[in-house]
Amino acid sequence: MRRRLAKEAESTGGAMRPLVWFRSDLRVHDNRALAQACRDAAGPVLGVFTICPKQWEAHDWSSAKVSLVMRTLAELSGALTALNIPLLIVEEPTFAGVPGRLLALAERHQCDGLYFSREYEWNERTRDEQVSQAFERTGRVVRTFSDRVLFEPGILRTQSGGMYTVYSPFRRACIARLLEGGLPEVEPAPRARAGSVCKPDRVPEAVAGFGGPTHADLWAAGESEAKKRLDRFARARMADYREARDLLAEPGTSELSPYLAIGAISIRACLARAARAAEGTIDGGPAGPCTWINELLWREFYTHVMWGFPRVSKGRAFRPETESIRWEEDERLFRAWCEGKTGYPIVDAGMHQMAQTGWMHNRARMIVASFLTKDLGIDWRSGERFFMRHLVDGDLANNNGGWQWSASTGTDAQPYFRIFNPVSQSRRYDPKGAYIRRYVPELERLDEKQIHEGGGLFRPGRYPAPIVDHATAREAALRRFGGNSEASR
Repeated sequence: MRRRLAKEAESTGGAMRPLVWFRSDLRVHDNRALAQACRDAAGPVLGVFTICPKQWEAHDWSSAKVSLVMRTLAELSGALTALNIPLLIVEEPTFAGVPGRLLALAERHQCDGLYFSREYEWNERTRDEQVSQAFERTGRVVRTFSDRVLFEPGILRTQSGGMYTVYSPFRRACIARLLEGGLPEVEPAPRARAGSVCKPDRVPEAVAGFGGPTHADLWAAGESEAKKRLDRFARARMADYREARDLLAEPGTSELSPYLAIGAISIRACLARAARAAEGTIDGGPAGPCTWINELLWREFYTHVMWGFPRVSKGRAFRPETESIRWEEDERLFRAWCEGKTGYPIVDAGMHQMAQTGWMHNRARMIVASFLTKDLGIDWRSGERFFMRHLVDGDLANNNGGWQWSASTGTDAQPYFRIFNPVSQSRRYDPKGAYIRRYVPELERLDEKQIHEGGGLFRPGRYPAPIVDHATAREAALRRFGGNSEASR
């Protein structure tokens, strides 16, 4: 990747007719590419979004995520129209055709500059390099921006000059930089242009090939919704976040992950709101806001890992030595996990939540991922793919990072791996069984002791018996990894 794509854009002094390429930054507030394009433009500014159905399918995008993107695009188009910036739509099956289509659009509208915010997945980086080369060959300016992250990947380095591969020292480096340099600026929306050169394109309501569940009634679209959710979380739940975030039945999380994944809100805006709630500090202050800041930095960490180790974008393990692990190939067990019929209530509740809402509580994600990889011994890549195909907040860096952490193939400061006991996890994080009752209603009459194990009521047609014995599966997992684990928790 050429170094030009790692440099921040500089102003051209108001001589451009920019084409702003929206991707995972579907908003007008705190959008660095859009803001700079408007500062640089002498006259009109145009926007463009590329719909790539076959590429999205190859990347395992869910129908829920595609629906959220398209509905957010419609709101974005309206917001841009109010600024006299038309949003144009290009539909091209795969990334391969994008350079030519964007260049043709720029020629048609006499755009002499392309502005976009960087993406860090390998295929996206390759596409962006090809687009940049196509534009520069014709004498057009290409300006790229760091927008999805607080710090451009590659800037934060260990003392030996390498990329961070463990979260804790990465977090300390982030906090130190933020304390030294201050919080990054959150830019307002740009002012309206004097006029528009064309009408915006109609944003399609649906995309061919993505006819599955959208959960649109649960996930209102757009930057306005993202702002409402952040405000509601900050006012009502952020103060208690540290204690409530792991309680499965409680609304203790922000539920902003779908909006961060598509860029309907920026990580900088989230950080600024958390710092405000923490009375101006970002570390060592009030527990709730500072704990949420740590979660934002986890997102940052996984993006940096994905950039620094492209193999994780290609279905490879972060720890190469774990590629030799022999995973089980049992379609019956995998299907039972997918359908939430494992006989372990907390696992099944998590899988039913995802099927019914397109989202899963983060504690449940860790439990079901541990169960698939450790109790069933099935390759983490199968779970990673299944999650991406069903989650409204599917994001390669965070989904991959979470799955590899659970499978003990990814970033982890500890030399041993963890195996979650699903029953003890259930008792700890859903003590009254309310989460299980919500998503496994056939167990709703069981008491608080019985419900975590199904109560032993494994009647045909009601609730299945456990598909594996956890203690036996744990020993098999230890043998599979050839070492010792920390005690099941």
